[in-house]
Amino acid sequence: MAAGGPGSLLLLLLLSLLSLRGRGQGFGQTRFICTSVPLDGDMCAATAPGGGGSAEELKSTVLQLRETVLQQKETIMNQKETIRELTAKLGRCESQSVLEGLPGEPKGGGAGRKGGFSKNTMGDLSRAPAAETLSQLGQTLQSLKTRLENLEQFSRMNSSSQTNNLKDILQNKIDDLEKQVLSRVNSLEEGKYNPKNESEERGKIESTLTSLHQRITDLEKGQKDNRPPDRFQLTFPLRTNYMYAKVKKSLPEMYAFSVCMWIKSNASPGMGTPFSYAVPGQANELVLIEWGNNPMEILINDKVAKLPFVINDGKWHHICVTWTTRDGVWEAYQDGTQTGSGENLAPYHPIKPQGVLVLGQEQDTLGGGFDATQAFVGELAHFNVWDRKLSPGEVYSLATCSTRALAGNVIAWAEANIDIYGGATKWTFEACRQLN
Repeated sequence: MAAGGPGSLLLLLLLSLLSLRGRGQGFGQTRFICTSVPLDGDMCAATAPGGGGSAEELKSTVLQLRETVLQQKETIMNQKETIRELTAKLGRCESQSVLEGLPGEPKGGGAGRKGGFSKNTMGDLSRAPAAETLSQLGQTLQSLKTRLENLEQFSRMNSSSQTNNLKDILQNKIDDLEKQVLSRVNSLEEGKYNPKNESEERGKIESTLTSLHQRITDLEKGQKDNRPPDRFQLTFPLRTNYMYAKVKKSLPEMYAFSVCMWIKSNASPGMGTPFSYAVPGQANELVLIEWGNNPMEILINDKVAKLPFVINDGKWHHICVTWTTRDGVWEAYQDGTQTGSGENLAPYHPIKPQGVLVLGQEQDTLGGGFDATQAFVGELAHFNVWDRKLSPGEVYSLATCSTRALAGNVIAWAEANIDIYGGATKWTFEACRQLN
């Protein structure tokens, strides 16, 4: 029992009563005597016959108890104020701990397992570990170099002094960025890394990269009129929550499907989400994702099947997944060859219509709720969807860029069918040219 608490009052009263009773035992059997007291009189002044001394002691005890109650009341008020102050300080500490803990907050499971924090990860890149960021910047610079090489090939066939001048300017800017990245690597190795300046420096580099992407995109527009509408690819150079493409057309109700695409990535860990299809009430109606160290997975109505793809090597690969609602039978193809199959994947569940089909991001809500940690990093092309199961021969024709290859009868790969956002870029597709 804590000193000064309410229990101490009861203890004092009990000791007082026991003390009085002990004194009364010396006079024989104890008797209780009732004495009338006027309404305006002092109850403590009333004395029983022959008990004057005991009444005085009782009065003194009551006065002491009253004083103790007042002191304890004051103590309780002070303690309440202290508790309020400590609660406020604790709240501020917890808020700071949450903010500091967000960058390393683990995200369990696959695409269907949602985090508890807000998905606005526009600043995720600036909070990423320095080594990971340097790797991402290196990949971005390499992507820009590749695009400049394509522009060089184009300019050889269409010589233009203005194009060459712009190309030289862009090449110089890329060289400057490489020097900045190298300088940051040296700072890390020498232990001179200063996290306070990290956000500012990275902001400058990202701003320059955005400008480079835009200027290269403007140059690449000159190639657009000279290529077929399906000879393009999408590039997602960074793991963000704002780079994505959206297919303008929704999917119909489907009792079977085939989804095929060309894909290229060496992102680690996991290339992210090449595509996701969400409908009202179900964000994971149809999703393809490789997240963290998990293998690539196909999700249908939140049911999962692991796919035996080995494609995270920085090379172009053609992949297809077919499925039918009857017994939930699925098949996976890589580079024209079947690599796996299974059943009982969302059996007898038709793919629902009136949804949103996004390339490059996993949806946690209809058309949004993107998480940078699940974003696709790499290049994607010839994304086609059929409402039937393709035959092995048809898949092989697609993977070998055969002239007999069919376009999707539900979603066909064409520039007019896709809107791009957040800096994702669109340029000429080269994988089939390399095969032919």
